[in-house]
Amino acid sequence: MAEDKSKRDSIEMSMKGCQTNNGFVHNEDILEQTPDPGSSTDNLKHSTRGILGSQEPDFKGVQPYAGMPKEVLFQFSGQARYRIPREILFWLTVASVLVLIAATIAIIALSPKCLDWWQEGPMYQIYPRSFKDSNKDGNGDLKGIQDKLDYITALNIKTVWITSFYKSSLKDFRYGVEDFREVDPIFGTMEDFENLVAAIHDKGLKLIIDFIPNHTSDKHIWFQLSRTRTGKYTDYYIWHDCTHENGKTIPPNNWLSVYGNSSWHFDEVRNQCYFHQFMKEQPDLNFRNPDVQEEIKEILRFWLTKGVDGFSLDAVKFLLEAKHLRDEIQDTVTQYSELYHDFTTTQVGMHDIVRSFRQTMDQYSTEPGRYRFMGTEAYAESIDRTVMYYGLPFIQEADFPFNNYLSMLDTVSGNSVYEVITSWMENMPEGKWPNWMIGGPDSSRLTSRLGNQYVNVMNMLLFTLPGTPITYYGEEIGMGNIVAANLNESYDINTLRSKSPMQWDNSSNAGFSEASNTWLPTNSDYHTVNVDVQKTQPRSALKLYQDLSLLHANELLLNRGWFCHLRNDSHYVVYTRELDGIDRIFIVVLNFGESTLLNLHNMISGLPAKMRIRLSTNSADKGSKVDTSGIFLDKGEGLIFEHNTKNLLHRQTAFRDRCFVSNRACYSSVLNILYTSC
Repeated sequence: MAEDKSKRDSIEMSMKGCQTNNGFVHNEDILEQTPDPGSSTDNLKHSTRGILGSQEPDFKGVQPYAGMPKEVLFQFSGQARYRIPREILFWLTVASVLVLIAATIAIIALSPKCLDWWQEGPMYQIYPRSFKDSNKDGNGDLKGIQDKLDYITALNIKTVWITSFYKSSLKDFRYGVEDFREVDPIFGTMEDFENLVAAIHDKGLKLIIDFIPNHTSDKHIWFQLSRTRTGKYTDYYIWHDCTHENGKTIPPNNWLSVYGNSSWHFDEVRNQCYFHQFMKEQPDLNFRNPDVQEEIKEILRFWLTKGVDGFSLDAVKFLLEAKHLRDEIQDTVTQYSELYHDFTTTQVGMHDIVRSFRQTMDQYSTEPGRYRFMGTEAYAESIDRTVMYYGLPFIQEADFPFNNYLSMLDTVSGNSVYEVITSWMENMPEGKWPNWMIGGPDSSRLTSRLGNQYVNVMNMLLFTLPGTPITYYGEEIGMGNIVAANLNESYDINTLRSKSPMQWDNSSNAGFSEASNTWLPTNSDYHTVNVDVQKTQPRSALKLYQDLSLLHANELLLNRGWFCHLRNDSHYVVYTRELDGIDRIFIVVLNFGESTLLNLHNMISGLPAKMRIRLSTNSADKGSKVDTSGIFLDKGEGLIFEHNTKNLLHRQTAFRDRCFVSNRACYSSVLNILYTSC
């Protein structure tokens, strides 16, 4: 009886211990000792097993406790009150994860492609020899550009575009390149260029540079080796037999260079004629030779590894000529414009070469934020042929061909501006991105071409059209052509006038250089038309330019929205910018003719009697309200109205054929995101 009672007490103590055990071992020293096989403890274990037999312990009435053995845990885990909440939490977690994944996929699928850096903001084109002189030699240089980066960022510029700076014989504004891998000493050194690239990127800007693949200088090592028929260089240029007697050359055909007269020139070393589309000092490369194509791609790779973010490819339509040498016409002519250049421009295979350049740049575009841009300059093509450089629907070519048609307007009216805008937008392939320029190194400056009164209204046009605005240095302050007769350079004077030194202040040489003489004279109006003066004037062209660029950067209506044309005539052009999901629109009114009275109320139904001016070429009008049924516009005046409405024009049948968008997007004010399923 005593033994049975001891065994029952042992079991009771064990069960009682289950109820009071707090997870800690009370006597570790005893537990860690190895029991004696003959001890009473071992006998007790055997006795306990004997009493319980093979049955499992009965845990009824036992509550869960910390440190419970797995046998006890399993007894409770299977109970409904523990199992069901656990399963509910598990499936809720799975469902939440799936919902998050589905939402992420939906947002990615429905979100429009983010604007790339070359789409986000304006480009600023710099002619480096005229921007800023840092070493007092009278020529602008790369260090000078670096010194003025703060000014460029103050304009809200996103991309700096530098025209040709390669080592050159200075023919045709540095386009006769002697070495594509060297910086001309006038502009500095390769170290200066590398420092400039680093400084531009430190400012959060991007850099594109000019590249001229069509031809080289006659001093280039390739040409020197080609004229002596050395190895693979023998056919790097376009050579053909011709007759040369008594100092007179009879060319193979009547093809003309851009500058007039024959495009063939006799070389006494090789005793053949070589082909040149431009000056005789600029022989054309033979792009039907695969080695030449690979050489050009290697040069692109060289500058891409230097950190360049993109290229402007010049004169690309001249890359190929017809294999045959048939005359373009039968009559004798001496002017380039008198021929139809069916055999010397835009030949079959030319676009394939340009696409191969794009593929080369794609190899350097794999890193996030490091996309490499490629633009093309088509040189006086018609708009329908220029937009072909965008490429095919599934084969990309240029990100955009540069659109300089506004800079070609020698007279301006509402009708002519409307014609340029709609011609580009109608011919541009669907989904492509437009761009706009009002000046450049190869055209007369805006103020000299159209007049001072059009500076502000043309800049307003530039920043309110869809796409990337491109500004030629000095256009933001209204610089004009120089009028000096003696320019001390052996170039065509008319092409030099738009390349005068940048006008920084009213000091000597307009703050461009401390040299006694500059490579070109400064404009005589630099005392009043300069950056320092306009910084302090609230109604200056510079101040309006900054306001416009800031508005363009901050408003989805301008950088992503629809363009809808309302009306135009010989005086004015009126259009709206709008975006699905934003219940307001911008109405842009630009007057290019004489003073006129405009009834805007008749153009758009539902307009209020008065409307607020968001921005004006006359800063005194900014923020004021005007009568929409009688808006008086001075010559060269522009207004941007802001109007709250849900009745967007591009949804209306009457305006469907007059509205354009590049990358369609809709805005959700609830989620603060853009999406494509409008």
